[in-house]
Amino acid sequence: MAASNSENDSKNEVPTSSDAEQPHIQAIRMPSMEEIRAQEVWNNCAVRSVVSGVMGGGLGFFMGMFLGALDNPIMQDEMTGRQQLIYNAKQMGRRSWSSAKTFAVMGLVFSAVECVVEKARAKHDTTNTVIAGCVTGGTMSARGGSKAACVGCAGFAAFSVAIEKFFDRHT
Repeated sequence: MAASNSENDSKNEVPTSSDAEQPHIQAIRMPSMEEIRAQEVWNNCAVRSVVSGVMGGGLGFFMGMFLGALDNPIMQDEMTGRQQLIYNAKQMGRRSWSSAKTFAVMGLVFSAVECVVEKARAKHDTTNTVIAGCVTGGTMSARGGSKAACVGCAGFAAFSVAIEKFFDRHT
């Protein structure tokens, strides 16, 4: 009789929390051929760099349009409404073109250097970002001389690391 009670007790036991929380195993889905081809195209440094340059140019264009619209003419009191409109349109165009070129070069150089360094080192870490930031900052400020290039290198590398840590891409 005691043996039958212990069998009934084991059947009526509530499952423990470790038994109830076992992870569900899911099947692994293999990528399709289209996904593999798209990944191979995107892993090409030239493609990645050109896309980054185009996107940087677009961002620079819109930033230039916005900032150019905020410029006020110096002789605003002496200008008619039509003259102010023409002046602002020209300022927006100049500022847009200048910002588009700057951001396009910045995006292209940073992306190209980061991709090449990543492939050469065969690692995906923050060091690649530091090197790419340094080269980009030095390139962008090289016209100001060697001191400006060094400051640009350090500044852009530090900014790149800060952005990298903020987005936490490399864990």
